[in-house]
Amino acid sequence: MKRILLLGGVTEALAIARTLGPQHIYSLAGVGRVPTDLQCQVRVGGYGGAEGLAQFVRDEGIDLLLDATHPYAAQISHNAATAARLSSIPCWALRRPAWQARTGDDWREVRDWAELIEALKPFRRPLFTLGREPLEHLHEIPPEQFWTLRALEVYPGNARCEVIGARGPFLLDDERALFARRHIDVLISKNSGSAATEPKLDVARERGLPVIVLQRPPLPSVEREFESVAQALAALSLSNRF
Repeated sequence: MKRILLLGGVTEALAIARTLGPQHIYSLAGVGRVPTDLQCQVRVGGYGGAEGLAQFVRDEGIDLLLDATHPYAAQISHNAATAARLSSIPCWALRRPAWQARTGDDWREVRDWAELIEALKPFRRPLFTLGREPLEHLHEIPPEQFWTLRALEVYPGNARCEVIGARGPFLLDDERALFARRHIDVLISKNSGSAATEPKLDVARERGLPVIVLQRPPLPSVEREFESVAQALAALSLSNRF
């Protein structure tokens, strides 16, 4: 029986993991909750870059690397593609489609943190939904701004920043209440493409608020790409090797 190493990090990855038998491995970086109800093996932690991942692949007799990490986990995706190449096995990837701006949206794309901070200057009450990255910049908050950060866990803020720990899916009415209660005047978001976190975009559209969108990083080419769990599972079931 051939072995799959599934690199997780998004909801879709867990859906795939739930279909895998005990010979396969579901790999997590360690951020977030670790499932305990899977039939497949679960590995938590890093590999030491592409070379370390390639060594793990060889040591464990892995026949296919399936990259189902977050669209912004570019380094992991590059490591996966390189490790597969070094190990002479295929690398497939589940890559969630990006959100597309709709009528009434005011999206302002930025490439990096410097561009983001420049775009943020006219605003006073931003809501950050970028994960933990803004925590490294709390000392940069100008006196006229108060930041609300939402991450998976609660972290210490400061006098001009409050951190909310919350996990999706987020309901539309709850997002409306959050924007109103905290007087949000701009949303900062990655383009994750997740239905679980999309309601924040609906609220920004309803309230006529701009959204500063951090562009997706470029990802490596792989042998096969899928946009959905169904496509990935169909490919696995049709392959005679897995």
